[in-house]
Amino acid sequence: MSGPIAFDGELPPFVEYRPPAERILGGDPAQRAWNLHASSDGRFNAGIWECGVGRWRVVFTETEFCHLLSGVIAVTGDDGTERVFRAGDAFVSPAGFTGIWDVREPARKYYAIYE
Repeated sequence: MSGPIAFDGELPPFVEYRPPAERILGGDPAQRAWNLHASSDGRFNAGIWECGVGRWRVVFTETEFCHLLSGVIAVTGDDGTERVFRAGDAFVSPAGFTGIWDVREPARKYYAIYE
């Protein structure tokens, strides 16, 4: 498709998944993603993501822009720095970031990922 891709139209089927079991630290972080765009080289993706309450270790090989639509997510780096994001907040997780994602209230976000 050429031209803009709206995020408010009919969604494609979602993919459901969880982090690897050895990275889950609490709760049940079941996740769903609706990928609305993938570049031809597979390095850029954008869509909608949601997750239930849970905590897990993350290791980012990609850079991700997030715009939180609902919920509360605390992100703690391995250096101990914690940021709490709520509906309406936007942030970037850079490639190389390692730490913990803690979804404290069921969350939904727009994402754009560059690998």
